[in-house]
Amino acid sequence: MKERYDYVIIGGGSAGSVLGNRLSEDGTRSVLVLEAGRSDYPWDLLIQMPAALPYPAGKSLYDWKYESDPEPYMNGRRVKHARGKVLGGSSSINGMIYQRGNPKDYERWGADPGMETWDFAHCLPYFKRLENTLASDPDDEYRGHDGPIKLERGPAKNPLFQAFFDAAVEAGYSRTPDVNGYRQEGFGPFDKHVYKGRRLSASRAYLHPVKRRKNLTIRTRAFVSNIDFDGTRAKGVTYRRNGKTHQVHAGEVILAGGAINTPQLLQLSGVGDAEHLRSLGIKPVVHLPGVGENLQDHLEAYIQYSCPKPVSEQPNLNKARMPWIGLQWLLGRKGPAATNHFEGGGFIRSNDEVDYPNLMYHFLPVAVRYDGQKADTEHGFQVHVGPMYSDARGSLKIRSKDPKEHPSMVYNYLSTEQDRREWVEAVRITREIMSQSAIAPYNSGEISPGPSVQTDEEILDWVANDAETALHPSCTAKMGPDSDPMSVVDPKTMKVHGLDNVRVVDASAMPYVTNGNIHAPVLMLAEKAADLIIGKEPLKPVYVDYYRHGVDPADAGTVTG
Repeated sequence: MKERYDYVIIGGGSAGSVLGNRLSEDGTRSVLVLEAGRSDYPWDLLIQMPAALPYPAGKSLYDWKYESDPEPYMNGRRVKHARGKVLGGSSSINGMIYQRGNPKDYERWGADPGMETWDFAHCLPYFKRLENTLASDPDDEYRGHDGPIKLERGPAKNPLFQAFFDAAVEAGYSRTPDVNGYRQEGFGPFDKHVYKGRRLSASRAYLHPVKRRKNLTIRTRAFVSNIDFDGTRAKGVTYRRNGKTHQVHAGEVILAGGAINTPQLLQLSGVGDAEHLRSLGIKPVVHLPGVGENLQDHLEAYIQYSCPKPVSEQPNLNKARMPWIGLQWLLGRKGPAATNHFEGGGFIRSNDEVDYPNLMYHFLPVAVRYDGQKADTEHGFQVHVGPMYSDARGSLKIRSKDPKEHPSMVYNYLSTEQDRREWVEAVRITREIMSQSAIAPYNSGEISPGPSVQTDEEILDWVANDAETALHPSCTAKMGPDSDPMSVVDPKTMKVHGLDNVRVVDASAMPYVTNGNIHAPVLMLAEKAADLIIGKEPLKPVYVDYYRHGVDPADAGTVTG
């Protein structure tokens, strides 16, 4: 092992980009970031152009192209899971939506044994550290204003957005000015990872500005095959690059590959359920049965409508218009290609049994699937909807010793009574909103699922056949005390239980998936973990009010942790 680094970070995605920046910040520690995919070149339009987001998914140049095993409650369908295989990870190919989640998500985290410092008050200062929220007042105590992640909001100026928001209010729901501020519950414009008409990925925000630091090395096309152990102490990693095998010595190994790659690499390296590993001919280093378990995700469906007025973005899907749209973007970062189009939506409670929103809506002034398949209508729009904290749980297991073979994954979507009930509620509430007078002038009929789908059974069958992942896999190496046999990561150090010099910092460490898109929580987790890793004094908790259903906002009082 000729090379040695204080920290070797496996994965140059969202968490890895944050860590690469923060761990090398003071210039005293040597940091190596290994990314299996290619670089996120500035000239790569499929990455840099916001509206090009449907194109990288499914292409092996950008995407790991995972898929689930046949899902037992979805008529045996395999569900495709796009994951970024490029510098910036999934932040280089995702929908660019910035959602922190609900404060009660972190209260739920903090209520678990040993997780006291992961409640909302302790997480909020790290959200604020990473944010530069361009749309909010500089005195807004909920939002950050000088972080590396510049966030534009909306603008949601298309008349379809306003009609949707007004229809939601008519149906009995509320407006909110900032779903990432005091009140998540309600409808309004969304924050997005787009700055001046260009995607702002984690790598652009965190790595590119500091890539010339002498103590920071970034290697792309570096496929890590295993962690090298001396007993239970990690001494380095082995990776393939340019057809050659390399070994590097590490003071510490930090896994930041995400909720699929991280448990896969742990298992390949002998960390996981010992019986399963022995069955594949892998010598166990430490028995941790929680590796790959507790798999969580969000499932979403597209409910599409035809529009009788020429106000939607549907015509811009025509190939004949694309040269002009591309030219507008190239010359001035303007036009239909300069936004992700996920400019607004909302969060609601679908029943009185939940005390914070369990459904999320993304509204689009166009009717098109994530893979680019457009609805057969001259003008149209759609909402993406799905339950946010389903109690369905899945698992991930490697199939062999081959690091290039994709693991077995079963998410068990629709496997629980709660999940199925909330899906029926989601479709019925969406239809109720879309039946309001505010949106009636723009609604000439439901395209999908269509009026033939009415009963609970028909709705669930449609979801089973049509719904897709929202691309939020998480929780497969969850934080928790070592007294919990299914926990994997120490929440106070991010170290893997039973191992020396190995930490996990990515979505796999979450104990529960958050309410909303998970990119922002991953950035926060990595910011907080960076302080824990280098032994820096954590940011002081920030105790603020936040909206809680059933409590008058004027009398809410201060949350005391």
